[in-house]
Amino acid sequence: MKNNTWGLVDAFFNKYELVDHHIKSYNDFVNNRIQNIIDITEPITLEQGEYVLKTGKLEIKKPFTKEADGSKSLIYPTEARLRNLTYSAHMSLEMALNKGEEDNPLEKVYIGELPLMLKSDICHLNGLDKDELLAKGEDPQDPGGYFIVNGSERAVVTMEEIAPNKIILERLGEIEDRRAKAIVTSIKSGFRARISLEYRKPRKSGVFLRISFPYVPGEIPLVILLRALGLSTDEDIITAISDDFNFQMVIADDIQVSEAALKLDSKEMDELSKEEREEYLQNAAIKYIGNRVAKGMTEEYRIKRAEDVIDRYLLPHMGVEGEKRNSKAIYLAEMCEMLLQVIFEMREPHDKDHYTNKRLRVSGDLMEDLFRVAFTSLTRDMSYQLERSISRGKEPSIRQAVRSDVLTENIKHAIATGNWVGGRAGVSQLLDRTSYMGTLSHLRRVVSPLSRSQPHFEARDLHPTQFGKICPNETPEGPNCGLVKNLALMCKISEGSDTEEIENAIREMGILK
Repeated sequence: MKNNTWGLVDAFFNKYELVDHHIKSYNDFVNNRIQNIIDITEPITLEQGEYVLKTGKLEIKKPFTKEADGSKSLIYPTEARLRNLTYSAHMSLEMALNKGEEDNPLEKVYIGELPLMLKSDICHLNGLDKDELLAKGEDPQDPGGYFIVNGSERAVVTMEEIAPNKIILERLGEIEDRRAKAIVTSIKSGFRARISLEYRKPRKSGVFLRISFPYVPGEIPLVILLRALGLSTDEDIITAISDDFNFQMVIADDIQVSEAALKLDSKEMDELSKEEREEYLQNAAIKYIGNRVAKGMTEEYRIKRAEDVIDRYLLPHMGVEGEKRNSKAIYLAEMCEMLLQVIFEMREPHDKDHYTNKRLRVSGDLMEDLFRVAFTSLTRDMSYQLERSISRGKEPSIRQAVRSDVLTENIKHAIATGNWVGGRAGVSQLLDRTSYMGTLSHLRRVVSPLSRSQPHFEARDLHPTQFGKICPNETPEGPNCGLVKNLALMCKISEGSDTEEIENAIREMGILK
């Protein structure tokens, strides 16, 4: 038994490294995600569309440094540590500025530097054997998986979060209180939208089901939102949510109360045909939301703004096009049924500490957030520089418009200080070099975003689902106890996959039409 166990461990580490999760994630970020961010970024347009900036492929060159005399030389991690330099790759992006119908050829423009993870694909140390590493002044046992910024070794710590794009049900208070909540953290291209649907008994006459989502102040009745999304008639709403009579009675009560909020004209509705009545109800619901998001503006603007908010900020992971409204309505109806099942004790609420409901964000995911914000800053700065040169009567030039330090400083500053986008602090930390075991432990650390000052007893407890994933012993004493964890020795983090690929595979198998 003992021999078999250690044989399995040896076989595992012959194939995988201790910091593989960081290195593979960073490689995916460099090879795929950076280009995706550039491709989906809105093209820069100037002078009401007279000028359009087109972008192409990104090229990343292995680290080199420019000396004071102008000469260039390759730089290795040891030199970066000793000279207090940043170990980074140089990025060039293909760009072309077209005026009117022009189609100018793409030219490579230097856009900035990207701090490099040691032992990643574009690192000079990648693929070197023991003797070659020694010749470069490196410890052959050093695992890599960290950055060198201004001579300091910085590790990006794995962050734990509630699974995105997944419905999480929770009960509020005791069962007798009959209060519950369904939450979805919808993520699309770095934008996080928290959609919260709550059931609570109104004190007097009121609405049971209320929903909140970004850019809409307060909460609005779920029934009104479903009408705005296209489930305009009472029958559509009730049948979409559930076949259960008890659930249907709750929805029917909500429909009656919300009709008063919409200020519907019953006489006017009686004169309309079925199709016209559906359109009338949908428009009334959109106007209600418009009064919330753009109060005091013209009616036309209020309607346009309400539609824009629904498309862009309600469940953005399902799509931001107007055609997706019906799918969003069905998703919310399903979410509502699940919530009512919790209220009527037909379903247990979710355990937020169950590891099925958690996701770990490693270096590649965190760097993607950082690069997206930094690249947006660069495009805004380029737009400003080009507009300024046009207003002065000069011919706009891409090379002059690109200030490479905008992108470089944004990324470098975040890794050097640990202050990440989204207001998070301590995401990157000074690498622990007290001992070799301390270094490995630091690179396999998992941090929870929960407040250290709150008790959070359940979150700090060892959960059965952490078996084989999280080390049951290694956690600090004091306020961080149970919130700062470490990966188990033979834990491997999967990289995730493209949902379209999975859907296509299922379709080919004939399961999904």
